[in-house]
Amino acid sequence: MEESKSKFGHAEFYMTQDEMLEIGRQKSRLFIGVPKETTFQENRVVLVPDGVELLVRHGHEVIIETGAGESAHFSDHEYSEAGARIVSSSAEVFKADLILKVQPVTMSEMEHMKPRQTLISALQVGMQREEYFRGLMQRRVTALAFELIRDKLDAFPVIRAMSEIAGSTSIFLAAEYLADGENGKGKMFGGFSGIPPSEVVIIGAGTVGEFAARSAMGLGALVKVFDLSVYRLRRLQNNLGTRIFTSILHHNDILEALKTADVVIGAIHAKDGKTPCIVSEDMVRQMKEGSVIIDVSIDQGGCFETSRPTTHKNPVYKVDGITHYCVPNIPSKVPYTASQALNNIFVPILMQVGAEGGIENLLKDDYAIRQGVYLYNGILTNSFISRIFTLPFQDISLLMASFH
Repeated sequence: MEESKSKFGHAEFYMTQDEMLEIGRQKSRLFIGVPKETTFQENRVVLVPDGVELLVRHGHEVIIETGAGESAHFSDHEYSEAGARIVSSSAEVFKADLILKVQPVTMSEMEHMKPRQTLISALQVGMQREEYFRGLMQRRVTALAFELIRDKLDAFPVIRAMSEIAGSTSIFLAAEYLADGENGKGKMFGGFSGIPPSEVVIIGAGTVGEFAARSAMGLGALVKVFDLSVYRLRRLQNNLGTRIFTSILHHNDILEALKTADVVIGAIHAKDGKTPCIVSEDMVRQMKEGSVIIDVSIDQGGCFETSRPTTHKNPVYKVDGITHYCVPNIPSKVPYTASQALNNIFVPILMQVGAEGGIENLLKDDYAIRQGVYLYNGILTNSFISRIFTLPFQDISLLMASFH
């Protein structure tokens, strides 16, 4: 009787089953691999040395391919000093349990992948083929897409961070080319006492458009924003905290704005992956000679009829005297900043994975991050991809229950 009484006195007797499972959950030591990006014009890296140092200090192992951070101005020496192990080949990196990349894995990189490995990278579903998904399915990996991961506010943190960078950078690029004697008019961007301010037209009132507007206004420019949605225009006004010129995309209104614009930013984002053409070649022809177009939407095809993709090495060309900058992936123009932004998103997630005892436990508990999963142990869990490629699909919640 006394023995029974003493057992009844233990605190755990009064705990729920979930609480007892939580106490029993062990932290896990992560083995993280960061290969060097091989995709053309990709200069970013997911982890920076400060992030590596934090992970290593908490007992995790990080392996980095030599030169992985070079394009973003992070040296092998900095990573080594932070505690990372530097290796000479991507094959060695892919021995890690968790692979972090900016771009999707290539078909050759996929050859190194193994069952129950976790991949966190961009997906870019519009650029993928069926063989990409079948390859990952055959290797029975778990894969999360940057652009699908959500945060506690149900927003998309990676998309927002990269859009903020693209929006701000587009204005600094415009200022550079507007001031250039060959590509622009030798004109200082913004405003100056006694001189009319630069006129900036922004097509699109999403995150890119908002941060382009912020940067342009900060430099003293007169900003006009057009969008297809009154709601987005109203939200932009509220976020900026001031009243600016906004308009629905009517042909005549935008044409009049284009005629006097010094800079035009294309910032339309299409959910279906293909941007509509907003500005025709005839409309571009009526713009002032020496004005500048920055088509941030070129990643999705561009919203100017005269747009065609360019490169960071040869970023501009002219049509009817108008300079066009149409480099896809503008955040790679500022890879140091963009890499730090990615690092600040993913290091806390990795720390959480370790604290939860592994990726499966985190996905079970964290609905927001679970939204980023499109493959779970080789089984497709994204219904959109399933419809596009006619691949078998299963609900991730049911899958996780069966795997535990």
